[in-house]
Amino acid sequence: MNTPSTPYAVVGHRGAMALAPENTLPSFRLAEEIGVHEIEFDVRSTADGVAIVLHDATLDRTAADDSGRGLGPVADLTYAQVRAVDVGDGNHVPTFEEVLDATTVALQVEIKAVEVAEELARVVADRPDDAARIRFTSFQPEALRRMRALAPGISRGLITTGYPDRERHPGGIEGVLTETGASAFYCGWDGLTAELVLRMQDAGYEMGAWPVRSIDDVRLGLELGFNGGTVDDPRAGCRWLAQALAESGR
Repeated sequence: MNTPSTPYAVVGHRGAMALAPENTLPSFRLAEEIGVHEIEFDVRSTADGVAIVLHDATLDRTAADDSGRGLGPVADLTYAQVRAVDVGDGNHVPTFEEVLDATTVALQVEIKAVEVAEELARVVADRPDDAARIRFTSFQPEALRRMRALAPGISRGLITTGYPDRERHPGGIEGVLTETGASAFYCGWDGLTAELVLRMQDAGYEMGAWPVRSIDDVRLGLELGFNGGTVDDPRAGCRWLAQALAESGR
């Protein structure tokens, strides 16, 4: 992953989702223009095997009009069907490759559906120059295990709602990080402590927190030593970071 110019990376959540339609090319371009260090987005697969950038399993929530609602899971639709839907301001659901073409910063690529793994691996194998700025992330250990096998040279990160998240990871988060070969741990606020962050970083993991919704979250992230945080509004996030760094004299 590219190293940000500050000790704390502002990560644009689905691009600049508070300012432009989420997970669209304009959202990603705007996030870069604002000055994010990284962009986070979600990937799934269509019925014909295209890796698309979409958070939900269906288009019901993000479709700008009735034409995209009620179509069912995108996994059952062709990319031509998905692309025909307006997801805001006349934008379409982009492909993974389109996002690579449209961006230059580091990317957190969250895998929402395990079946997209093979196509992701094919794309990154064809685009070695992009490999250093990509990290595959997921709540699903199986997705990370699949990417470790298919694209071992691309870094991986585990996402959880908090720590220890025993219901999802009864064997312990540390064990999942080890078996998936993850290099980063993106944790919700629940259960986070300075001791945990230090322990994880001493073990070699980058630490990120989500969601970051105020300057107080940035202040806490800097205090705990996070490597970054995910924001819906990157303009506000960059402003919060600048203020928090000035307050701390960094």
